[in-house]
Amino acid sequence: MVLSENMLKALNKQINAEMWSSYIYMSMAAYFDSTGLKGFANWMKVQAKEELMHAEKFYNHVNEMGGIVNFSAIEAPSNDWSSPLEVFEETYKHEQLVTKMIHNLVDISIEEKDHSTNSMLRWFVDEQVEEESSADEIVQKLKLIKENPSGLFMMDQELATRTFVPPVKEK
Repeated sequence: MVLSENMLKALNKQINAEMWSSYIYMSMAAYFDSTGLKGFANWMKVQAKEELMHAEKFYNHVNEMGGIVNFSAIEAPSNDWSSPLEVFEETYKHEQLVTKMIHNLVDISIEEKDHSTNSMLRWFVDEQVEEESSADEIVQKLKLIKENPSGLFMMDQELATRTFVPPVKEK
């Protein structure tokens, strides 16, 4: 089975986007570490690891389909925010952008009748629902907390409990 040139180009672009996402989340983690919000930093570090895992899933698919992975430059992320709310609002917007990119890949796979890629992409469609929901939930909580130090402390403790769980190998 061989990927079309169009699908291969789009998948390589997505690999770059997933690597860029990881880079963004590590920048956000660095911001939180610098402000003493270690739980928030932990949440972002876990998110960064998930994005690398997403990139690897795309990488593996391209290889399994006989394509060649081509890496490109990763754009430097922002590294200055005014509040945890601003960071998570940006996170939510970023996840919405990634969702649009995944949906575009699904559209290409349907147009090109690439059933293998379409099947692989279903996992990402479901994953993006979870990604957006998780980011939006934190945005809503931060809006309720506002600048309340006690609320921020409690939220930091909650986010500190997040752990990276590598996916179970699919057969």
